[in-house]
Amino acid sequence: MATVAAAAVALMVVALAAAGASADSFQPYTNHTVGGAAGWVFNAVSKKASTDYSAWASKRSFFVGDYLIFTNNGNSTVIQTYNRTTYRLCSLDQDYGNLTSQWTSDAADGGGAGSGGDLIPVPLTEDGGNYFFSSADGGAQCRNGMKFHIVVLHRQGQPSPSPSPAASPPSVSAELSPSIQPQADLNGGGRRGRGPWALSTFVGILLLLMSSG
Repeated sequence: MATVAAAAVALMVVALAAAGASADSFQPYTNHTVGGAAGWVFNAVSKKASTDYSAWASKRSFFVGDYLIFTNNGNSTVIQTYNRTTYRLCSLDQDYGNLTSQWTSDAADGGGAGSGGDLIPVPLTEDGGNYFFSSADGGAQCRNGMKFHIVVLHRQGQPSPSPSPAASPPSVSAELSPSIQPQADLNGGGRRGRGPWALSTFVGILLLLMSSG
């Protein structure tokens, strides 16, 4: 019986190590300030974007649950689409589906560009290709650099995405700042709670075996 008890102890140690490794592998959600210090701004004098947004995006990894934070001076819009054609055309004219949303400081699909100094948080809710551009000035801003494309990935343990994106992404408060991390509900509290459950289960088995010996 001592051999059985020893085996139970070894099994408990392995389970606890696995639970610890799972907790260590969890990655916190990230707020990405689009364009860094340059923000999401179109230079009305030079008629160009304030920075190379494609280059900015290429240096980062994006995951479901992250946020893009657009700092806008009021002369640009924030369009998010899963439609590559809409993105390439820099126009909403040929977009008849539910794959495109316009974000303002209040909510998605809210109309034109926001007021000066807007902070526009956009949650990344779908994996795969996500396209962003400004439709202001009849698409001229987009054609002059106000656009970028990212590939959104899934973190380990996240639930599978819905088959298609919702018509209107959930509203996000404009008070969210780049220093605030969005809630990590997508990862699931149940998953991170397995460690204590495993510990109590194996301790119970161990005590049962020892008492029967």
